[in-house]
Amino acid sequence: MSRARDVVEVVARALVEHPDEVVVTETERGDRTRVALTTAGGDLGKVIGRQGRTAAAVRALAEAAAQLDGGHAQVEFLDEAE
Repeated sequence: MSRARDVVEVVARALVEHPDEVVVTETERGDRTRVALTTAGGDLGKVIGRQGRTAAAVRALAEAAAQLDGGHAQVEFLDEAE
């Protein structure tokens, strides 16, 4: 488990109404970590925020955490229906 995944999970659980339904998965390819965040229906907007500002902040935090591990992170936000 990477630091980027941990950061995304902690922040997402703090923002949503249904924290038990937050699922964070990660895949690694070289020095790049892909973190996919899935939320319950209706909670995705809370993680994305107005004009994507919260999502941008989550991505910046994940990238900073990944750099501590010597890599890079890409965060994707997925709705439960996808």
